Amino acid sequence: MIAKDLRSGVEQLGNMIAEAACIVPFTGAGISTECGIPDFRSPGGLWTRNRPIAFDEFVASADARAEAWRRRFAMEATFAAAKPGRGHRALASLYKAGKTPAIITQNIDNLHQVSGFRADDVIELHGNTTYARCIGCGHAYDLLWVKQRFEEAGSAPDCTICDEPVKTATISFGQAMPEDAMRRATELAQHCDLFLAVGSSLVVWPAAGFPLMAKNCGAKLVIINNESTEQDDVADLVIRHDIGETLGPFVGN
Repeated sequence: MIAKDLRSGVEQLGNMIAEAACIVPFTGAGISTECGIPDFRSPGGLWTRNRPIAFDEFVASADARAEAWRRRFAMEATFAAAKPGRGHRALASLYKAGKTPAIITQNIDNLHQVSGFRADDVIELHGNTTYARCIGCGHAYDLLWVKQRFEEAGSAPDCTICDEPVKTATISFGQAMPEDAMRRATELAQHCDLFLAVGSSLVVWPAAGFPLMAKNCGAKLVIINNESTEQDDVADLVIRHDIGETLGPFVGN
């Protein structure tokens, strides 16, 4: 059911939250746009200005690796300045109240952790852009270390342990999804009684399958997104309004 207006949508959402014992939020880029982080797919989004660099291209081409790191460094000020928005803080309130065991996110910005979620309780399906990782042995690196090496050598650095390329700890096109994150997200979707899909276009698979999985396992499904999604028809409640305004009343509850 599509909420007829913001007020009625917030009221219905509040009743569903009050009745639920286990709430699992699932977030996409839309929850972070009010924090100053642009999304990828919308008009003017990052991918309309720069073609994504696929994982196999990153591995095969030194030029592609250098370009990937140039793009990341160009975004550093944006990511560094971003603070959790009303949506992040509202979901963190549910977490602190014991209503939410963990959160599933497609986002890579680390804002759920900053808002109050323990890092172990943020299930990052697409990784995290605030640090780097060797694609071979998995050793983690600080971004400052990568930047210093990049500026000194003029090329993307390799791992000091195994000599494989180092990239942001994100999941690129063509890269395998993180098995542990997918397993934990599956368990959460299968065992909640309210699933909140917030700020996701629900077009990127397999991540987009989790709302449907939760619904099929008996949970109520709420979709909060400015634009329509292909899963609106199966949702128990759809709120097509600003995420910050929709979730703002639940900050601190």
